[in-house]
Amino acid sequence: MPEKEGIKYASSETLPLTMASLGNSVKKSSAGHNNGAEMDGIKSAEWAAGEASDSKTASGQRPDTVVQLKRVLGLRNGVGLIVGNMIGSGIFVSPTTVVQYTGSVGMALVVWVATGLVTTVGALCYAELGTTIPKSGGNYTYILEAFGPLPAFLVIWTNFFIAKPFARAIVAITFANYLLQVFIPDCSSPPYYAVRLLAAALLCLIAYINCIGVKLGSRVQDTLALTKVVALFIIIIAGVQHLARGHVEYYVDPMKGTMWDVASFATAFYSTLFAYNGWYSLNFVAEELKSTDTTMPRAIAISMGIVTVIYTLTNVAYYAVLTPAEILSSSAVAVTFGNRMLGVLAWIIAFFVACSTAGNTNGSLMIQSRTVYAGAREGHFPKFLALLDDNATPVTAVMFSAVIPLVALMADNVGGLLAYTSFSNNLISLTAVLGLLWLRYKEPDRPRPFKVWLGFPIMYLMVNVFLAVFPIVRRPVEIAVALVTMISGLLVYYICIHRTKPRLLSKIIGKLTFLCQVLFMCSPEEKKE
Repeated sequence: MPEKEGIKYASSETLPLTMASLGNSVKKSSAGHNNGAEMDGIKSAEWAAGEASDSKTASGQRPDTVVQLKRVLGLRNGVGLIVGNMIGSGIFVSPTTVVQYTGSVGMALVVWVATGLVTTVGALCYAELGTTIPKSGGNYTYILEAFGPLPAFLVIWTNFFIAKPFARAIVAITFANYLLQVFIPDCSSPPYYAVRLLAAALLCLIAYINCIGVKLGSRVQDTLALTKVVALFIIIIAGVQHLARGHVEYYVDPMKGTMWDVASFATAFYSTLFAYNGWYSLNFVAEELKSTDTTMPRAIAISMGIVTVIYTLTNVAYYAVLTPAEILSSSAVAVTFGNRMLGVLAWIIAFFVACSTAGNTNGSLMIQSRTVYAGAREGHFPKFLALLDDNATPVTAVMFSAVIPLVALMADNVGGLLAYTSFSNNLISLTAVLGLLWLRYKEPDRPRPFKVWLGFPIMYLMVNVFLAVFPIVRRPVEIAVALVTMISGLLVYYICIHRTKPRLLSKIIGKLTFLCQVLFMCSPEEKKE
């Protein structure tokens, strides 16, 4: 068996043998501590697994398989993951903010198209990163590779303890609100606890699906992505029919009322970036892709083309049917559109929005759990989060990624922190692309199966610097809170990562790892020799 720092790793075949002897293992492990054995986070469970594994190896029956993430996702799954994660609640609610800060229909459409082009450039840069560094974890992995452990830890600290859990809780609450509208159409304000319980049920169901395996999770994602596209096609067809009947009054002078100040334009851009958010999803599951070198670039190119065209046509339909005043007064533009154009079938839009948010929850949980898993492998999370079950699923990381949003649901105003996350997310993406340029300089001979034109990362960096600087004029307090949140991670890193862990903490982590191996039939990842 491969070893790391004197620790033996259990494979999926040897682990059941370990489970059968766990009672004795605990006793022996306790006795071993009296001899000075150290509990470093995974030793107790693997000690017993190592005995069974060694005996099997000695008899010449070592299994050919190793415990690691399996490459089971193809091109269709990749497109489904990206499209399903991008098309969330943003396209159904963001048009309101875009019109508010652009002032005209024409400029709003320009912003939507421009955002599609910018995110496509960023996605192609990430395609190079993902094929050059074919590991799961996305931004965290790339920043770790380029700039080291401290910046990488700040990525986890900022996104996966603060921003992402609250964002997922908001999406789950949006799902609950829209689903209740389907069954209680006359209820303008659904009961508070009904919304919370339904949101919690969604999070638990999505976690269960992803614990079963990535293949089931990807099938659910593909199905929900299809429902999103169908919903937007309904909106597009209805809008085209409205325009064909001669209702073009809002496009006669499309640039009328445009707000030309740069800060407003940047703020509108932030709103559309929220709708396009998720274009980087495939990079988080790189180790589970078949033929990463070809699948990732193709899936990214196809997905970005699909989403940009659909988003643009959807907004053309919105602005053809609704007045700017109606858009500005609407909390959910798609539902207002459905009430105007679909009559008694308006509930279909609410149902599809619920499906859309469910798909977004599924995709975001999938990619976050892989980042948690990657962080645990590198020592930035406890070792029990780097365990894989017999289906090569990081089940403990999935469960951990679902628990924090469940806790966030208890807050009365879970959306309060979302206003502070756009800046930090933009800064992390900027840093990852900066890492691409740094790796090109530091390791020019490194194999790059997919390589973008050098102007693309430079262009993307310029746009992101623009988006990071100008909104400070309008939102200085939010930017300050985002910076303080990120800086606070430095203290956590020093105490929990940089310094040697206290013996008691190491012992607790070891016991938790042992318990997780027993409960979930998991073992740490193995590497082929």
